[in-house]
Amino acid sequence: MELPKILESKTKIRFQDCDPFNHLNNASYLNYMINAREDQIDEFYNIDIFSLAKNEGVSWVVGTNQIAYLKPALVMETVVIESQLIHCDQHKLWVEIRMLDESKKQLKAVQWSTFVHFNLLKQQKWVHSEELMSVFKQVEAPVDASNFEDRIQQLKLQKV
Repeated sequence: MELPKILESKTKIRFQDCDPFNHLNNASYLNYMINAREDQIDEFYNIDIFSLAKNEGVSWVVGTNQIAYLKPALVMETVVIESQLIHCDQHKLWVEIRMLDESKKQLKAVQWSTFVHFNLLKQQKWVHSEELMSVFKQVEAPVDASNFEDRIQQLKLQKV
């Protein structure tokens, strides 16, 4: 069975995560987007990062985040969060996550994150297993941009 390269889910923006203007707080974007990615890889790829941590002592830690805020997400608004693996190697994953309005006509935010595979017991970076690398190579979907700023411009021109 072919695995999807772009994962998608919906979520509602909650009051407690918003600022006094009813906009999603800038730090909360990271939580919404990372939480969506965690849920998506469990649902679509059967990769439960918490089970891996508990049973095998390995998981991923965030290495870097870059985020562009393009349009506000508003309190009680339903948003679509798309994510895709844009590159991988033996130790790291590079992921793009996009937040859009429910109709997918308005791009609200774009995030690039790197995740470092990590052995929790040895407290050091770790090599991805052959099984994980097989999944990653199947779903890897590179983007045609060499850096984050170029990707943002590319997405703006696409006018999602």
